[in-house]
Amino acid sequence: MTLQQEIVGNAMQMAVVNLRLGQTVYCEAGKFLFKTTNVTMETRLSGPSGGGGGGQQGGMGGMLRQAVGTAMQAGQRALAGESLAFQYFTSTGGEGTVGFAGVLPGEMRALELDGTRAWFAEKDAFVAAESTVQFGIAFQGGRTGRSGGEGFVLEKFTGHGTVIIAGAGNFIDLNPADFGGRIEVDTGCVVAFEEGIQYGVQRIGGLNRQGLMNAVFGGEGLSLATLEGNGRVILQSLTIESLANALRKAQGGDKQGPTGGLFSTSAG
Repeated sequence: MTLQQEIVGNAMQMAVVNLRLGQTVYCEAGKFLFKTTNVTMETRLSGPSGGGGGGQQGGMGGMLRQAVGTAMQAGQRALAGESLAFQYFTSTGGEGTVGFAGVLPGEMRALELDGTRAWFAEKDAFVAAESTVQFGIAFQGGRTGRSGGEGFVLEKFTGHGTVIIAGAGNFIDLNPADFGGRIEVDTGCVVAFEEGIQYGVQRIGGLNRQGLMNAVFGGEGLSLATLEGNGRVILQSLTIESLANALRKAQGGDKQGPTGGLFSTSAG
């Protein structure tokens, strides 16, 4: 059943979710904003597929398997640099409301999973999902991961229901099939894509003068992400790296006093 939600706001959007009696939604720790008093909150190390609410089925052996599965899930997320815990929200007295948001100025998007195709997203894109959606980690192996920076670890969503993701800046939806089957983008601009899209990383040019000019002065480094196939791709207009560079530049300007920027002053 589709999650009843509304995405509101402009520069820093939030998702307002209306829960039916007994319905559960979970989020990554740090993405929760507010809730009504008839919604309970529980923090667990396990995702929905980890049996966090599975009780004691199977006796001691079942409990041990559940504990091992939870530890493996948490360890995988820790290795990927993700949050160790999830927060679960369940409406216990009629309809309830919960609010969530991302961590950067930008857009949010609700994706509907019907069980036929998984979705992949960049690290930290996940905000919240129905308990019928499974959250996992997908490792891009070998050459692709080492070359691509953000491309090494991806979040993976499977199952049925609604998952809400967030990114930086504005979103644009593209299908590589509309552009000859392949698009090339900055590795930091990829927010999410459907299963069936082939994601890779390619070097920009060769180790020649133009290749070095692209890497040193073009701002793209040595690699571009490639997306091939027929399916939805969501890109963002602001990368975390460009935001960090802008903040560092502004901070350096303040330290230089009035000459560092228009009417800037040193705060000491």
